[in-house]
Amino acid sequence: MAVLANQAPIFYTDTGYTELSEYLKVSKPSTIFILVDTNTHNHCLNNFLQHLETDVTIEVIEMEAGEEHKNIETCSGIWSTLSELGADRKSMLINLGGGVVTDLGGFVASTFKRGIPYINVPTSLLAMVDASVGGKCGVDLGNLKNQIGVINQPEMVLIDSNYLATLPANEMRSGLAEILKHGLIASEKYWDKATNLEALTLEDLDSLIIESIQIKSKIVKEDPTEKNLRKTLNYGHTLGHAIESYFLTNPEKTTLLHGEAIAAGMIMATYLSHKLYGFPEKKLKNVTSNINELFPKIELQTKDYEMILDLLKFDKKNSHGNINFILLEDFGEAKLDVIVPNELLKEAMDYYLKN
Repeated sequence: MAVLANQAPIFYTDTGYTELSEYLKVSKPSTIFILVDTNTHNHCLNNFLQHLETDVTIEVIEMEAGEEHKNIETCSGIWSTLSELGADRKSMLINLGGGVVTDLGGFVASTFKRGIPYINVPTSLLAMVDASVGGKCGVDLGNLKNQIGVINQPEMVLIDSNYLATLPANEMRSGLAEILKHGLIASEKYWDKATNLEALTLEDLDSLIIESIQIKSKIVKEDPTEKNLRKTLNYGHTLGHAIESYFLTNPEKTTLLHGEAIAAGMIMATYLSHKLYGFPEKKLKNVTSNINELFPKIELQTKDYEMILDLLKFDKKNSHGNINFILLEDFGEAKLDVIVPNELLKEAMDYYLKN
């Protein structure tokens, strides 16, 4: 089964490996480079290679695992390795890993020799439902998330939920945040399905992943360069990214997973939606309690507020000096480019801490 995300086909499990082998047979790359991090090298590479049918020479490039390595320095090391190993414009890069590997690997491929083809094989839930779909590639600039990058589609995306068995529970939860976001911006029915986790089987998870990808793919197809509708995919990310950046470099704080920060950001965004656009209070309580049940409370203090708000000016949705938020009138009913006063932002952070 394939879902088209603005021309990038997405394949699932066994079909995906067949399609990948067929693609390599037809496209005849000069060399295949597989980018892994230290975790996916240990836990995923052997399984992937067993499924790969090709006579083309394969080289494996390993990067350090973790958001702190999603930077230009890592890219520079990989570009140098590609050059040393004789990569040319007919080479292919396969990114086998979570969101850091697929984001950074896509950027490396898009810029090496002005662009070589790449394929994403996401191994985390977060990457499956978010990072690997839509062609956004990039790296962080210091502690500022995704400031450098391009939008460039992969040749294909291969989703194999069997890789999720290698993930620790907190990484699974991190990916769930993006699934919940898709429910908030798309439909209450999907939100209810995603929050009814007691009954969740692996088959149900596959179904959730596919539906989540379909939600994102539809939005990306309608608005590939984020002029309008695609901005809704940033719901909860404006404050969430600022919190994630702040915790990434503050020595007194424990680094957060992306989904943990976005979960907090979604509670705050839903509170702002209630205050400014009448998002129903009963539904706000539902969103708050469900997210709080699934995610540990972030150790946020009122003394952190100003420094977090100061980081908002680096958000990529900003324009003309304005900080633009995505808010909701209800599930699936978004308001774009909303300017929110600082006092209300502090109120939203207070709400998060007290509920």
